[in-house]
Amino acid sequence: MLPIEHLLYLSAFLFSVGMMIVFTKRNAIIILLGIELMLNGANLNLVAFNQTQPGLFDGQIFALFVIIVAVCEAAVGMAIVLRVYHFYNTAVPDQISELKEKP
Repeated sequence: MLPIEHLLYLSAFLFSVGMMIVFTKRNAIIILLGIELMLNGANLNLVAFNQTQPGLFDGQIFALFVIIVAVCEAAVGMAIVLRVYHFYNTAVPDQISELKEKP
């Protein structure tokens, strides 16, 4: 069994890498992947803190609900990105404008 500090460091690393991806990348699909990485870091944090209380499964159950919400978010996000790409022919959020006309 790993000490809780190692899991918390890994969780903080995953969350930080996901946040860095969200702030630096320009492609909408990569931004969605960064958000998923941040959610996985939060889930690892929940499970790590739940490890300190044997017999209770609150952290695992909450992490399971977060995973379910993340799957729904990814499906809706990908549908929106694909629809925007179909309309604007780009997946870069900075290049999308409501005033731009479709040729």
